[in-house]
Amino acid sequence: MRLTALFFVLIALCAVGYATRPDAFLTEGNISTVLRLAAAIGVVSVGMTFVISAGGIDLSVGSIVALSSVWMTTWATQSYGAGVMVLCALLVGAGCGLVNGLLVAYGRVVPFIATLAMMASARGLAERISGRQTQVVDAPGFGALLKGHLLGVPVLVWIFAIVFVAGWVLLNRTTFGRRTLAVGGNAEAARLAGINVRRHTALVFALAGLCCGIAAIMVVARTTSGASTNGLFYELDAIAAVVIGGTLLSGGRGSMGGTLLGVLIFTTLSNVFTLNNLETDIQNIAKGVIIVLAVLVQARSRRRADSP
Repeated sequence: MRLTALFFVLIALCAVGYATRPDAFLTEGNISTVLRLAAAIGVVSVGMTFVISAGGIDLSVGSIVALSSVWMTTWATQSYGAGVMVLCALLVGAGCGLVNGLLVAYGRVVPFIATLAMMASARGLAERISGRQTQVVDAPGFGALLKGHLLGVPVLVWIFAIVFVAGWVLLNRTTFGRRTLAVGGNAEAARLAGINVRRHTALVFALAGLCCGIAAIMVVARTTSGASTNGLFYELDAIAAVVIGGTLLSGGRGSMGGTLLGVLIFTTLSNVFTLNNLETDIQNIAKGVIIVLAVLVQARSRRRADSP
């Protein structure tokens, strides 16, 4: 029922978009733009789903995207070719996520504080490396494939689809996913059941970082540049998409399908606002209201479930 309600919300937003801008909303170019914008934040949201399902939170995903995009587009990295650029982004993203996980799991730092520190540090390091300048991609062959289409669908959307399916299978059909939900539901009970809670927590954050590395590759492919400003507010959009999708902020329950609908809802909402030339502050207010309503619905559902 939750997924059905989200689907109808998405349909309603599409109806509003078509009613207000029938000349632009359902055009092939606009739909392609919406899907491309949803792809990168969608990949980040897949990783965020695992983190929140495990009872954590990650405020650093946007900064990790920025650092990965900057590091992979430096002159030194580009000189080795597109393959090294992709590998660099993946390693930087996974490395930053692993640092978050080690701080939380073994350093016993609260996830909010650990990822807040990473958010500031990664963004600062990205500015330091790039000198606050945009780094244009000169490596031959990097953007040609990723900016193209496959069967009429943008390659970036295919990448998001692959990551989403992999995330769904990992969360719902593997031991890793069951352990993630167990840790988020009750870490002590999971430990008594034989799960290495610390190691699993570190791996979950590393997985989120890896998703950030993939998103950085997609952002660089779309913009043909790396910049320390990439990934701004990705953490807010990802958390919002995951929460309205039905994943509990307290952990123990995750919905990858809900996350997908949440990403599409927020991307479509931003597109409708942009097509109608509405101010950015109004968009942010609308997003804030949606997040609060989603949390209130979650709290009400939990109270009903706990009541005799």
